[in-house]
Amino acid sequence: MPQYLLAIDQGTTSSRAIVFDASGHSVATAQQEFHQYFPEDGWVEHDAREIWESTLAVCREALKSADVPLSSVAGIGITNQRETTVIWDRKTGEPVYRAIVWQDRRTASLCTKLKSDGHEDTVVDRTGLLIDPYFSATKIAWILDNVDGVRARAEAGELAFGTVDSWLLWNLTAGQCHRTDATNASRTALFNIHQQDWDEDLLKLFRVPRSLLPEVLDSAADFGRTDPQWFGESLSVAGIAGDQHAALIGQACFTPGMAKSTYGTGCFLMVNTGSEAPRSENRLLTTMAYRLNGKPCYAMEGSIFVAGAAMQWLRDGLKLISHASESSRYASEVGVENPVYLVPAFTGLGAPHWDPHARGAIMGLTRDTGIAEIVTAGLQSVCYQTKDLVRAIQNDGTSLKSLRVDGGMVVNDWLMQFLADILNVPVERPQVTETTALGAAYLAGLQTGIYENLEQIAGLWEREHYFEPAMKPVLRESLYAGWLDAVERVCNN
Repeated sequence: MPQYLLAIDQGTTSSRAIVFDASGHSVATAQQEFHQYFPEDGWVEHDAREIWESTLAVCREALKSADVPLSSVAGIGITNQRETTVIWDRKTGEPVYRAIVWQDRRTASLCTKLKSDGHEDTVVDRTGLLIDPYFSATKIAWILDNVDGVRARAEAGELAFGTVDSWLLWNLTAGQCHRTDATNASRTALFNIHQQDWDEDLLKLFRVPRSLLPEVLDSAADFGRTDPQWFGESLSVAGIAGDQHAALIGQACFTPGMAKSTYGTGCFLMVNTGSEAPRSENRLLTTMAYRLNGKPCYAMEGSIFVAGAAMQWLRDGLKLISHASESSRYASEVGVENPVYLVPAFTGLGAPHWDPHARGAIMGLTRDTGIAEIVTAGLQSVCYQTKDLVRAIQNDGTSLKSLRVDGGMVVNDWLMQFLADILNVPVERPQVTETTALGAAYLAGLQTGIYENLEQIAGLWEREHYFEPAMKPVLRESLYAGWLDAVERVCNN
């Protein structure tokens, strides 16, 4: 019986492929960064062709490195940067415009108008999302309205829209399959999470032709088979989930109340709420956790736009560090009582502020401030923003007993201890920190029979380190008060 799974983890700054064995351990991995385009202030774009080409390259490299026969690969799981919007020609497969990335804020004025016209309650009630440039709907509308001839072509049924998972599936299957899963659909602001279908009223509101949209399947399903030209043999695409949903699965957060936080380009904290889809009173999102066997499981989510991207900026933009790993040394020198605050609102602020017009700032500078303090403030900003989310979750009536963490930043012990301290919640780091890719692999494994159920997957989760809160309450409150003051100064709300 096949015992390996290929996970595609298509992220905001790189494409990765990991081959996992049935026990959830990585056998081989490959990664390739790709270009970021910033044509105007607040605009962020990717070349969709480059996303596909880099994904294909890393899949081939990982499979070659794993050195296992293709017949032993049960299937492919795809996880992806969410909300990023691609529209392409159904005949040629050519994108009509660059991919508009989830971070992009170009539709802020349209969102402001939709809110002032009184539409936000309808959107929240049906999708669990707020009206914000973050989500796909206004990005689709922008492409249809601003690229010559595209709206007419869309209305004639000539074009297809997809989040990145759909774009990759289309290419993997050589144009045979235009599908997505319920988690990615739930991030478009066009999908009714209660009825589990595209919402006709929202399609009219955002002026999106239904013919553009992919078929929505469960997160573990038969999405199609790859064309033999890519890998030499046809492989089953058997699992798809947006990156944060996949991480929830990879962290085995299958019980209501369990929570995970992923630290990559952004930071995304998600709490499983089971069969209930509660509406947040604190500007968090209600979203799909996953859908299996036709049964939806919901989650509450808080999204931070800039986490690891702040360290990337300190490295590549300001050139204060040459590698992210240097940050822990600086932080150890400075300590937690850092008077400098970095608010990384490079593309606005996400939850719970939702201010697309906010911009970044460094505050508390004195003549004594140096590289170490600014770099430390970059690390601390990730934890303070997480605190904003946890406080909103608690105000919505959910208390966290612990927080499971994953993503590239969590290898930093100093950062994880400060996170536990500022949250006053234990932080659990798993043996496998690449849980986003692992979750995609688990979904493919469920569909192909490697795993019988979620309980079996939960039994594979292993903890590598436990960070216990140790900070005195008065210091915690003082540090966080300084952060709240800094945020208030950059907000336009």
